[in-house]
Amino acid sequence: MLSLNTLRTQFGVVLSVVIGGALLAFILSLKTEMGFSGNDPEVGEINGDEVHYSEFLAAYEDVKTQMGGDNFDYDQSAQAVSMTWQSLLTDKIFVPGFEKLGLTVAPAERKAMLQGVLSSGVFSSVFADPRTGVYDVKAVTEFLAQVEGNVEMQRLWNLIDKQARIERAMNKYSTLVRRGAYANALTLNKGITAENNTYKGHFVACKYSSVADSLVKVSPREIKKYYKAHKAQYEQSPYRTVSYVHFEIEPTSEDKKAIEELAKKSGAEFAKAKNVKQYVREEAHASLAGNYVAASSLSSDEAKALRAGKTFGPELQGEEWYASRVAEVRNVPATLELQHIVLSYSDSELADSLYTVARKRGADFAALATKYSAAETAVEGGKLGEVKYTDLSPELADAFASARQGDVIKVTLGNGIQIFKVLKTGSVTRHYRLATLTYPVEASQETKRAVHKSASLFAVDAKESGKKFDEVANSHSTYVSTMSVNNDSRNVPGLVNSLEVVRWVADAKVGDVSDIIKLDDGYVVATLAGVDKSEYKSLDKVSAQIKNTLLRQKKAALLKEKMQGATLEEIAANAEAKVEEFADAKTSAYYIKGLGVEPRVLGAIAAVSADATGTLLPLVEGNSGVYAVVVDEVAVEEKQSVDAERVKAQAEAEAQADRRAMWAVQEQTNVKDLTVRYF
Repeated sequence: MLSLNTLRTQFGVVLSVVIGGALLAFILSLKTEMGFSGNDPEVGEINGDEVHYSEFLAAYEDVKTQMGGDNFDYDQSAQAVSMTWQSLLTDKIFVPGFEKLGLTVAPAERKAMLQGVLSSGVFSSVFADPRTGVYDVKAVTEFLAQVEGNVEMQRLWNLIDKQARIERAMNKYSTLVRRGAYANALTLNKGITAENNTYKGHFVACKYSSVADSLVKVSPREIKKYYKAHKAQYEQSPYRTVSYVHFEIEPTSEDKKAIEELAKKSGAEFAKAKNVKQYVREEAHASLAGNYVAASSLSSDEAKALRAGKTFGPELQGEEWYASRVAEVRNVPATLELQHIVLSYSDSELADSLYTVARKRGADFAALATKYSAAETAVEGGKLGEVKYTDLSPELADAFASARQGDVIKVTLGNGIQIFKVLKTGSVTRHYRLATLTYPVEASQETKRAVHKSASLFAVDAKESGKKFDEVANSHSTYVSTMSVNNDSRNVPGLVNSLEVVRWVADAKVGDVSDIIKLDDGYVVATLAGVDKSEYKSLDKVSAQIKNTLLRQKKAALLKEKMQGATLEEIAANAEAKVEEFADAKTSAYYIKGLGVEPRVLGAIAAVSADATGTLLPLVEGNSGVYAVVVDEVAVEEKQSVDAERVKAQAEAEAQADRRAMWAVQEQTNVKDLTVRYF
């Protein structure tokens, strides 16, 4: 039967895919603020509906259950928070919207999903046969039989069932949107041209870089005018600017030397140890491998030492001193081709009977496997295929150590009993179970204390000196990084696992200096340099960018004055340039051989039909210069038919409509994500 832990693991992945796939684009650009409500802090707002800490925590606990535990690392915790927020968005935005549209899941649909008649990504993934990946209806039945009277399993089933319904409704919505999309004639013609037409010809290029900046002037008034006319291009999310000094904890040369000496001293003891396994039990830096390895999988130097019965190392590998020696040697088949029967631990009597029958001459092991294996692991004929000995767990490695073709072996492993038949064995080779000794190269406690002291002194000076943060940093010979942090960020750029810095930034006032903040790799002292809540980037921040755009436009105007003539040769002579050739230009490829990446030029070239070649095109302002172009030849091949292009264009139109529908929901939704403050 499917275990609770198995379902948790499988369902955690499914939930991430189902909800995350549909809402990823929706989440990325949401704007956030901080808010509170009595003793139950506000951690978000969705369409005017406040999401409080208690509500989010309950949903968060559900997600943790689905993901299979509580002991999450930094990244897993962030993933759980994101999945929880996405789940709430689904409940409060999409589900009510689906109900208004009539996109509900009827009881008959749900029954068909459970029976596998209608496809369900949730049910198929959670209740998939682990060997074949095929949805197993029996596994659902068996699980539901365990649900009655088990509160935790009932809760998990409710979550699985809910997500399956949401997925079904989401698929209906996507289908509804996609069915409204179509590929028009213009799109089809462009697609066919892109696939079938190839162009070659000649051009004259006058680069913007050939015009000195001193020859063109851009006034502040022109920059301001351009900014007002194109303000929509400079939309932004609110952000805070933080300057920080990162005091990294890194091993000094003295630390590295001390670790090297310790590793070599321990390595000598490791090599002399008569009882390797006992040494491993008593030495914190030593470990015994869980499986066996072939010499071919080791480095040549390590394999050579182990074959000779010697200890390899200690040797510095990356950021770690490493040594190894052989704990056990086995001459075993490199591969095993197996069949198996899998039974529950409670079926021990049946296992004994099957084991006896399977060992008899002429027994049909495949028929026994098909008939008796437990539903969740049943494979037609019980075939596992070829298995490497090095992939076997220690228990199975012991069982198959002396296996020969035709052997039948019974193994009790975990909560199950497995009966194997060896169909074929590979060549016998030497395999090793290794004992290893490792010493990571890391900072000493003395070094860590010194870094902490430096960070503390800097924090004191930065707060009390009255000087600017970077001036204090300069006096301490430390480097200041300045980064922007969006309101929904969980890390400061340049700092790993820096949620605590983000939280400090969220509450700080401009000019505040933090105490030292502990990170995994050291300490940080930060100051809030600025807060920008504007909907658009300020003129000051984009003026240099606008100036470059206007300079290019003015340079283009000057170049056009020089590029006069009725032919490319005349233009080249007047502009003091040369006529060059391009070939193999296609609109399905952005790069033009002989010309480079110039989308505007490529667009002008693609507008030329086969019966209109040899004509000088209007001057084109490209990315790097102004171009005069003549298309000499248009080669047309029948690579893409109208029908094939229609299929392709229709698929692209449907996919784009689906994506845009999600963005349309975003634009109409008022959402504040404040979870970073608490989770």
